[in-house]
Amino acid sequence: MTHTATTPSLVIIGAGPGGYPAAYLAADYGMEVTLIDKDPNPGGVCLYRGCIPSKALLHVSNILNDANSASEWGVQFDSPKIHLPSIRKQKDKIVSRLTNGLGAMAKQRNVTFMQGTAKFLDESTVRVSKTGDEPVDFTFDYAIISTGSHPSPLPGLDITDPRIMDSTSALELDEIPQSLLVIGGGYIGLELGSVYSALGSDVTVVEMANRLLPEVDPDLVKPLQSKLETTFTSILLETSVEDVSNDGDRLSVVMRSILGETTTDSYDKILVAVGRKPFSADLGLEMTNVKIDQNGFIDTNAQCKTAHNNIYAIGDVAGNPMLAHKATAEARIAIESIQGMTSSFDPAAIPAIVFTDPEIAWAGLTESQAKAKGISVETISFPWIASGRAMTVGHTDGLTKLVVEPSTQRVLGVGVVGYGAGELIGEGVLAIEMGSRVEDIALSIHPHPTLSETISEAAHLFFGHNPHYIQRK
Repeated sequence: MTHTATTPSLVIIGAGPGGYPAAYLAADYGMEVTLIDKDPNPGGVCLYRGCIPSKALLHVSNILNDANSASEWGVQFDSPKIHLPSIRKQKDKIVSRLTNGLGAMAKQRNVTFMQGTAKFLDESTVRVSKTGDEPVDFTFDYAIISTGSHPSPLPGLDITDPRIMDSTSALELDEIPQSLLVIGGGYIGLELGSVYSALGSDVTVVEMANRLLPEVDPDLVKPLQSKLETTFTSILLETSVEDVSNDGDRLSVVMRSILGETTTDSYDKILVAVGRKPFSADLGLEMTNVKIDQNGFIDTNAQCKTAHNNIYAIGDVAGNPMLAHKATAEARIAIESIQGMTSSFDPAAIPAIVFTDPEIAWAGLTESQAKAKGISVETISFPWIASGRAMTVGHTDGLTKLVVEPSTQRVLGVGVVGYGAGELIGEGVLAIEMGSRVEDIALSIHPHPTLSETISEAAHLFFGHNPHYIQRK
């Protein structure tokens, strides 16, 4: 299939949070856009099998947690009754509403959406295959690869037992196992582990590192780990899974500690959450000069271009961090580059959020990164035990942290752990991107009583004159 000679054509492979924003922006610029994805509507993993359904289920777990703690406030509830079909129905309803809306928006913008898979035949042609139909070849002026990522398998273990779930199958919520082993103490494992724990599973987490969320500053992780130690059955650190076998109705798991001690236990189900891998295989990239690194990521420059000036890659497939909002930001850069604008992807801060209870959010330089890179920083933390708003909502197990450049007092990083931390981190991103100094935050009047105050409280504490908290030497 060819395109009109006067209108630049763009083919986008993958309709996730990178692909569909790129398609809609390109259409707004007047390009002839074809958006290809295996799902029936745009949305990608994020909407169908990731961010949205997982946050819907985490909302259910938060409701259950709030109900269980209501007695502290003099409110008595009967024991909550969980109806799994209704939970699944509500989750699926949200997903359907969002993805159907994106499908309608594609039509409104005159974006051609095709359900199928695509492979490159060369640097200007793709072949689109649809179930039951003959493949269709498209020539294009420009292409964007936005195929996302998929769950990583457990290295060294080849097990296809349906009782072993990845993050996709875990979101289906087919049943609530009595016991669940979560392999991996990263954000996916902890979020889904929290869901199943709230719904009644005895959850054990096993992690090879010496702490949960190894990429996050330890002081931010500590409140979360303390909470999870009371809700999870067990957290096994510095421990690896050596073997999994069928033990009748259960799965037998052999684990080895860092000291070499082995233990064997059995579980009803296992969730493998050891990371994600870019979806760069089976795209026909060998028919082009597009380069892939040893981890499967497509090599790109600051304009999101590959080795071909007319082929771009964005989102998870183009490198870490694998975050939906990073993909959306790269989508704009790619389209602006195609339009001839001088755009480049060079953010000072990309926020990350762990949607557990309490939440953890951070942006910019972390204290751990500063130490690893030999960068001199000052840090200051305001504990939420001194926040009036945190007390009134019953969530004082948090803190707000600033990472500061000593010579200029410029804010290099912000970290928050606590109730609704993800809603607060946006201010930190803005402060970092705008080159704000601590004084700028301190002089910005924050509303009272709110959790956003904790950011200005930390700034005032940096100068040693916070009216609500005296820092211990």
